[in-house]
Parts: sequence; structure tokens; C-alpha cells
Amino acid sequence: MTTQRAQEVRERLLAAAAELIAERGWAGVSTRVLAERAGVGPGLVHYHFSSLRVLLNEAALRTMSGVVLEGAAHLPGTTAREGLDLMLGKLDAYSGDDPTSVLFIETYLAAGRDAELHQALTRLLADFRDLLADWMRAAGVPDPDTTARVLASAVDGLMLHRPLDPSLTAESVVPVLRRLLLGAVEESR
Repeated sequence: MTTQRAQEVRERLLAAAAELIAERGWAGVSTRVLAERAGVGPGLVHYHFSSLRVLLNEAALRTMSGVVLEGAAHLPGTTAREGLDLMLGKLDAYSGDDPTSVLFIETYLAAGRDAELHQALTRLLADFRDLLADWMRAAGVPDPDTTARVLASAVDGLMLHRPLDPSLTAESVVPVLRRLLLGAVEESR
């Protein structure tokens, strides 16, 4: 198999895995179903990945990493208020029952049973908190490391709660978090 063809098959498998995690749940994805969705033979799943679990982990983490990096990409150079508004405004794209939100929920659940996924997800969240802390440090937010942990937890909580409470939109949440974040900035002056 040529390198380009192999990369195309690998990409199709990863995309199909992310779709299927959101549609069927982690346990509902089989090698056969995944291969059918990707339009390849079942043997190619194990040719490209050492196991179905490894493939699912990589697909989920890749999707989550993309969301995290996109959410943090616009923060550098913004004030605390601007950055918070940008980041939480982007959350409105995730209704809670959309495929990406469901994938997040499924991945958190799976990480509770899979030590490798748990470690990788922990690293991803640490990277996200580091990006937030760097931005907060530059924006003059006091105790940026702890504040980043709390804000990252709030963002995750919003993703997890949105399916149960669709009123958790940026319009309702930003003012509350803005008071918390900006209040800390004002107190430090």
C-alpha cells in the first residue's frame, strides 16, 4: 500500500471511529462496523492500528484536541474579558447532543475504564490548562494556574451539562464567569 493511500485509509478509519463513538457509544463500535463505515476491509483496521481500542482512543483524542486548540487559538493578545467572551462564545456551537459533545461525554466515560486513555486525556487537559494559564498570565489574571484549572473545569462542566440544560448558553454563562474572572483581576489591582 502506498504511503499516500495508507494515510488516506488511516484518516478514513479515524473519521469513521469519531462518528461511530458519537452515534453508538464506545462499546457499540466493532471492527466490522468501523470498517464498513470507512469503506475498507476489516483487516485494514488492525493493519493500521494495534487494536480497536487504540484506534478509538486516537480518534477521540484527535477530535477533542482540535476543539481545545481551536478554543484557545484566539486567546493570545486578548484581555481577560475578550478572551473569556471568545472562548465561551465558541461553546455555543456545541448543543450537548451534537456529535462532538457526545464524543466528549463518551470519552470521559471510557477514560474511567481505560488507563491509557485516562493518561492521554489528562495530558490533553493539562495542555489546555497551560494554554489558559499562559493567556491569563499575560492578561494580568491573578493566580493564573489555579484560575485556569477552575475555568477549564467550568468549560468541561458546560459541555457535560448542556445536554441536560440547553439554557447554558454563552449568553447566560458568560456574565457569571466574567464576574468571577474579572472580579479577581480587579481585586488584584
